[in-house]
Order: sequence, then C-alpha cells, then structure tokens
Amino acid sequence: MNITNQKIEISLAPDLKIGGENIILMLGPCSVESYAQTHAIARLIHQLGLRVIRGGAFKPRTSPDSFQGLGEEGLKILRKVADEFDLLVVSEALGVEQLPLVAEYVDIIQIGSRNMQHYPLLWAVGELDKPILLKRGFMSTVDEWLAAADHIASRGNQKIILCERGIRTFETSTRNTLDTNSIAHLKINSPFPVMGDPSHATGRTDLVIPAARAALAAGADGLLVEIHPKPEEALSDGVQSLNLEQAKDLVVQTTRLAEAMRRGIA
Repeated sequence: MNITNQKIEISLAPDLKIGGENIILMLGPCSVESYAQTHAIARLIHQLGLRVIRGGAFKPRTSPDSFQGLGEEGLKILRKVADEFDLLVVSEALGVEQLPLVAEYVDIIQIGSRNMQHYPLLWAVGELDKPILLKRGFMSTVDEWLAAADHIASRGNQKIILCERGIRTFETSTRNTLDTNSIAHLKINSPFPVMGDPSHATGRTDLVIPAARAALAAGADGLLVEIHPKPEEALSDGVQSLNLEQAKDLVVQTTRLAEAMRRGIA
C-alpha cells in the first residue's frame, strides 16, 4: 500500500476541512439542468450555512436514452452559482479526456461508482493537487475500494475522500443497500475521510434522511445528498431527491445528531 497510516484531514478551503471534528454536507442536483434550477439550490445551500454544492454535468447513465447531462455548460453553471454564493463545487469526471475540463471548473473531483476501477482515470487524478471523492463500486469489496484509493495515492495525491453509496445485494426494496458497516470499518482501519451517499444507497426520498442519520451514527465525516426544487420534474433521479423544504429538515436533523455525537456541521 502507498497509503499513510496516519489519519488524514483534507483541506477543502483555508477554513474548511473534512476528516476532523466537523461534518461536511454536500448538497445539490443529480444533474445540472438549468441556471435557474442550480441557482435556487445554491441560494438555499448558502442560506443553510453550508459550503459545498454537488452537481452532475457529465452523467454516466445506465441507458443511452437517459439524460446525459449538459457537459461543459453544466460545469459553467455550477462555477457561476458557486462563485456567487462562495461555495465549493464537486462534480464527476467520466474519463481521462474530460479531466482537464472538469478540473478547470470544480474544486473536488468525483470518481463515480462505475469508474472506481478505471485505472487510467485513477492514475490521472493521482497526479492532480485536488481532493478526489472516490465512490465505492456497487459490486466492490472494501479491500477493492481501498486498492482503488491506493492507485490514486501511488501517483502522489492522498487527498482522497471515500464515499459509501450503497452496494448491490439481493434486497429489492431499495435501490442499493447502505453498508454502514463499511463506514465504521474504514473510520477505524483507513486514514481517509469517509462520506455517505443516502440518495443512491436508498433510491427513495422517504428513506434518504433516515439513511443519512445512520451514516453519521456509523462515523461518516460527511454526506452527499441530492436535492432539487421540483423533484417530480427532475431529468434524472427525481425519486431519490429531496425538495428544498426536505433539505432544510435534513440539516436540522443532522445538526442535532452531530451535536449529540459532539461534532458539528461545517
């Protein structure tokens, strides 16, 4: 392994770290659909006192007939609204050829579940000086996940945030199964900050907040949650997106839980 044994706190901004006492909430749309949609979300994030907006510009959808994202235009929208409200941006790069473009606009580069073992991409982000949010493959073991992180670290970048987004099991009542065991395990046996993604883990709006609480109770350092002004009109993953009022409730509930655990929401 090329990974340090010491616990890593990653600086996202001069006054914002992940992996320490405070919990980081990263909220935003599954897909950037328009400036108006993204601006409304960014304004709410700012009003809630949060610091990071997530959003998809390039979408690796299972079906080619599904909405594939706005591409560079989506990145431009994310950057514009983030700069207006002093937010950081996290968005996904699908391949090595997209990486320079994505790196130009975003502060945290996401490697999605389908690309967890896309080794040329892992090597490429390993040569960048940016935080990398590495999602667990939906059929991957924890050891395989950590090996993917090691591919990044082997190229010099240890600014790695692990994100548990649910794994595929025999259970069909939810989209995936949130593996809270892995969150607890990694907090003990890995140096990296760990996040939970209750949106993809459940695939159901009514379960997102309970799953978010479970991830934090297991020790997660942050949450990646999909929100949308009108989930029923979303071009992707509306069934697992919180509306803006539900997003406020998420922050209230996670703040209370964080306080009970002697942590805070950054």
